[in-house]
Order: sequence, then structure tokens, then C-alpha cells
Amino acid sequence: MTKNSFLRICLAAMWLMAGCQVLRSSQRAVELSNQELKTAIQVKPDSTPLEKVNSAAIEQTTYTTSYDASYAKLDYPNGDVPKETGVCADVVVRAFRSGGIDLQKELHGDMTANFKKYPQKWGARRPDKNIDHRRVPNLMTWFDRQRKSLPITQEQKDYLPGDVVAWQLDNGLLHIGMISKIKVEGQERYAVVHNIGIGARLEDVLFAWKIIGHYRYF
Repeated sequence: MTKNSFLRICLAAMWLMAGCQVLRSSQRAVELSNQELKTAIQVKPDSTPLEKVNSAAIEQTTYTTSYDASYAKLDYPNGDVPKETGVCADVVVRAFRSGGIDLQKELHGDMTANFKKYPQKWGARRPDKNIDHRRVPNLMTWFDRQRKSLPITQEQKDYLPGDVVAWQLDNGLLHIGMISKIKVEGQERYAVVHNIGIGARLEDVLFAWKIIGHYRYF
């Protein structure tokens, strides 16, 4: 086993443990009936990019059932790992593609031209179209560079469907997800679509961890 393979396995294990610990600590799932789910993922011919993104985010909860942080060689553009699995960033990437934005291509293009502007965390000497868009710090940097950042607040009304939110988990790891169009019962805030260890889930986790990034692209 190579050193890089060992490190990737360790990272995947840490994320899996983090996700399981968080999910065991509180019941935050937001349940939809079959009809509510069908309505939520429906896309009409005249749907806007934002509407398509919102529907695509929720639809992921029907097919992404696992988490896998392993490095994978992807097609380019529009490359993806099997839709049944992925990492937290894949939730955002897949949803955005439904709105006409390929974050793999966008990040690779910007990182190729501005590599030193991005976090230098992984010992890479050049952009890597297979993994760069699947890393939370890179996504945060790209949104910042596109001037899509919004203030971080503790006000429910400030977070709208289609917004992307990044968190620092209690164990220091970074996480990212998307605000859905489904409101939490009895609350004014919306549920979040995210993958923190056991697949894409619709959950009430907006204020579960420290928010470190808030972005609105559409």
C-alpha cells in the first residue's frame, strides 16, 4: 500500500466516524411523504436554474446512500464518482450541474490560472481535475473569488433555498451542504441536504455546527 493510499483510507475513516457520531447524537432527520418527495424533486419545463438546483439537491437523498472519500480518476468535464456514493462536496457539485454549472470545470479553470490563490493543503504542485472540486476549502475559495459570499449570521431568515453553507465540525473537520426548499416543521429555517457519512440526507442541521461560509450563487 502506498503512502497516499493509506492517507486516503485514513481520511475516509475519519469522516465516517465523524458522521456516525453526529448522527447518533441527535435525531435531526426531516421526513417527507412519498407525495411530498415526488413534488419536491419535480422539475417543470420552465423551471429556473435555482429551481432545478433545489430539486436536484433533494433528489440525491433517493440515490446517494453511502460516503466514500477515496481518490478516483474522473472524466472531464462533468466527471463524477458513482452516484450511489460520494463526499459532502459532491452534494453541491451534483446539484449545481442541474443548474448548468459544472464546478469541476469551473474550479479547474480558475485553479489552473490562479493556483496560488487556493489553499496549499495537500502537497499538490498543480491543479488536479479529479479531486480539487471535491475539497471543501477549494469550493469555499472559489465561491469567495466569484464574490458569492454572504454574511454569516445566526438568523434563520438569512439562509435561503439553494444557498451553500460550510461548517467546521466539532472535531475540526470541514463540511459543506446545501439549504433545501423544505422548511423544518415548526420553524422558519430550511432543512439541509448534506452527506456526513451515510449518504445524502435531508436534516435540520443548519445551526448544528460552527458556520464558516455562506454562499449564494443562483
